[in-house]
Amino acid sequence: MRPLLALLALMSASTHAADLTYYIGTSGPQAKGILRGTIDAETGKLSAPVVIAEAKGASYLALSNDGKVLYATAEVAGGGVAAYRLSADGQATFINGQDTKGKGATHVSVDQTGKFLLAANYGSGSVACLPLQADGSIGPASSFFQQEGSGPNKARQAGPHAHGIYPDAANRFVYVPDLGTDDIFIYRFDATKGTLTPSEPKSGRVAPGSGPRHLAFHPKGGFAYVCNEMLLTVSTFTVDAATGALKEVQVLPTLPEGASAKGASTAEIFGLPNGKALYVSNRGHNSLAVYAIAADGKLSLLQHVLDVPAVPRGFGLSNDGRWLLCAGQKSGTINAYRIDPATGKLTDTQQSVEAGSACCIVFAR
Repeated sequence: MRPLLALLALMSASTHAADLTYYIGTSGPQAKGILRGTIDAETGKLSAPVVIAEAKGASYLALSNDGKVLYATAEVAGGGVAAYRLSADGQATFINGQDTKGKGATHVSVDQTGKFLLAANYGSGSVACLPLQADGSIGPASSFFQQEGSGPNKARQAGPHAHGIYPDAANRFVYVPDLGTDDIFIYRFDATKGTLTPSEPKSGRVAPGSGPRHLAFHPKGGFAYVCNEMLLTVSTFTVDAATGALKEVQVLPTLPEGASAKGASTAEIFGLPNGKALYVSNRGHNSLAVYAIAADGKLSLLQHVLDVPAVPRGFGLSNDGRWLLCAGQKSGTINAYRIDPATGKLTDTQQSVEAGSACCIVFAR
C-alpha cells in the first residue's frame, strides 16, 4: 500500500503544481473586491474565482517583488492605494491604505528594488512615489509631482490625466502615459531616496488627441510600446538608455481594417516575455490585437482575436508566456487563450469563468 500511497501523493502534488494562480482586480456594479483564481497550465481549465479581500476601487493590482504582498488602487481619502498580505491559504489580509495626494488613483507598479510603490492619479493628473516598509505596509509619499498640459479633445483632455506609471528595467527612469496631454512623461528616479524628478526632455509625444493610456517595455530593452486609448493606435518608441528619451518610430491601428471605431477604445498592453509578440485590447470592439515584434523593435499585425469578453479593460500573461487571460469588465467573465510561444498567436480554449466587473489580472510570482 505504501508505494501506491506515495504514487498518489506524487500525482496530487504534480496536479497542484500545474495550477497557476492569478489575482483579479474589479471595478463596477458587480465588483466584490479582489479575487483569486487558478488556471491549469496544461489544459487551460479555469477554477471559479473566489473573493480574497473585500475592497472598493481595486481596479488595478501589483505584486511585491517577493510575491507576498498585493498592492491595489483603492478609494482612500478620495484616491489612494492599499496593501494586502497574501497568506499560504490563499487569503489576503488588509495591511494599510495610503493617500496618493491626488484624485482617482488608477495604476500602480513596484520599482525594481521592491522598496517603492509608484502610483498614477488619473483624476488629478499627478504621480506619487511611496516607500514600502519591511512588513509590506505603505508609507506616506516620499515624492509627488503634478503634471500639466491639455489636448485638443476638450471633453476629455482639458487637463492632465496620468493613466499608467512604469519604472524601466534599470530603475533609472519612470514613464507616465498621460491621456489628457498626449505626453509620455519621463522622470529620473532616485531609488535611494524615492524621488521623481522631471527629465530632459520631459516627455515623448504622440499625435494630438491620441490619449496615451498604458505602456510596455521590450524585455531586451531599447523599445517601448504605448496603446493610445482615443485614436485606437499603438506607438513604437526607441528608448535612449542614457537619457531616457523616447522617439516615436511607428504608429499602427489596433482595429481591423474597415472596423468602426464608434464606442471603441484601447485599454491594456503587454508583451511576451520572450519579446516575440505584443498584445493590445480594444474595448467596445471587444477584440485583442496581436503584433509580431521584429528585430528592429517594429510591429507587424499578426492576428485579431474577436469576440473576447465584453469591455476587455485588462488582461494578463502568465509568467511562462503560455497563457493569456482576458477580463471582461462588462461581461463579468474571464476567458483563457493559449499562446504559441514561437509566434505569439492566440488560440481560444473555450474556457471561461464568471468574475463580476473584472478589469485587471496579475499572475502570482
